[in-house]
Amino acid sequence: MQKRIISVLGAVAGGLMLLPASGAGQDGPGKTAWGDPDLQGTWSYASLTPLQRPTSMAEKEFFTEEEAAQRNYAVTLDQPDPPGSVGAYNALWFDRGEVGSDLRTSLIVDPADGRLPMTAETRRRQAEQEEYAAAHPADSWVDRTNWDRCITYHGVPPISTGYNNSYQILQTPTHVAIRVENIHDVRIIPLDGRPHLNDRIRQWNGDSRAHWEGDTLVVETANFSDQTVHRFPSSRHTKAVERYRRVSDDLIETQFTVEDATVYTAPWTAVRPMPRLDDYIIYEYACHEGNYAMSNILMSERSAEK
Repeated sequence: MQKRIISVLGAVAGGLMLLPASGAGQDGPGKTAWGDPDLQGTWSYASLTPLQRPTSMAEKEFFTEEEAAQRNYAVTLDQPDPPGSVGAYNALWFDRGEVGSDLRTSLIVDPADGRLPMTAETRRRQAEQEEYAAAHPADSWVDRTNWDRCITYHGVPPISTGYNNSYQILQTPTHVAIRVENIHDVRIIPLDGRPHLNDRIRQWNGDSRAHWEGDTLVVETANFSDQTVHRFPSSRHTKAVERYRRVSDDLIETQFTVEDATVYTAPWTAVRPMPRLDDYIIYEYACHEGNYAMSNILMSERSAEK
């Protein structure tokens, strides 16, 4: 299996080195040298639009331009740390983005209320997990999140966080590669119609397969690990379908649908625009190196127990 993975990575990398320049940079969306829509480049999914519509906004589907501007401005301010806090990053270091150009009050567009359609059992489990986490913050490293443990961060599909909300997309005629540098995940996604991995093979970010529907890249992901934690409720049965369509030289429209009958009463769909990041340098995210947080958290918890 390891040899196969290495050979696939080598084939993709070799193909990228040999291919002519794409049509990016022309007026409007370009085509690759072999005729597929060109999605290549570095794109941002940073967003101040929440995944779920705040309950206080009820039936309000869109922000006004004034409300969006106010929300964008509010998070650029350095807020004082709360009493007892050891401090955090200041505003310079955050990559929160802005309210989406579509001005929606939630990324979720279906259901119409902009809320996750969780089952009663999911809500019960969620409350139970939160109660356990509050009572057992660090009995061991397994009580910490996958991102604390430098395993995964944004997930598939990703939800915007405080920083490193970028996708670098590369293409060959047979594969699409999507790189997320934060804790360094690269999805090598086949386009040749091969089936998903055997159901017994489970991965942190699932197993992705893609195909083209006209000018839209459709990526289907399944086979998530039992230990995968998304930034929304999920399980090993979760399946995600992402759709990428480049609408201009500087913008990709994305949509993703999540389904899991063990977690939700119905599938749900979210949309978001991804603007191009020009002259954007992706620096190495060396998570394990210098991850003093984990040892310090555990050490502090042991001291508190004593």
